[in-house]
Amino acid sequence: MWYEALGFVLIIALSWVNEIEGLPDILFGGTTHVRDWRYTAAQTLVIIYVWAIVFGLTKKLVDRLHHLEGLLKVCAWCRRVGHNGKWLKMERYFAEGFHIQTTHGMCPDCLKKVQEDTAEFKRREMEGSSTTDSGDERSLAS
Repeated sequence: MWYEALGFVLIIALSWVNEIEGLPDILFGGTTHVRDWRYTAAQTLVIIYVWAIVFGLTKKLVDRLHHLEGLLKVCAWCRRVGHNGKWLKMERYFAEGFHIQTTHGMCPDCLKKVQEDTAEFKRREMEGSSTTDSGDERSLAS
């Protein structure tokens, strides 16, 4: 972005050098240069306006690029993390990339789901065992 700003400053400087010295007349010959300060001032304002637009769009693009580079690539299937051209397990990524040791736990939502699944499993097991027990009693009665 510095090069971009430097380029626009150079364009403004050339515009004013042209106004003061009459560059086409010096380079290619011709009649004497007539100075028009208002024209050059208006030209400078237009250049600054164009620079502001280009600067804003470039800044937005660079910010977006930094945002995208900051995203963590995680495999949707195995949950490995893409880091420096390698795919690491998440625990290893944190250990290597950030020097953070990890441990495992369970969030409240997953704990609730596991408890519900376990209760459902036990309920089905109890229903299945009571059906089996009734069938055993019938065969014993015969």
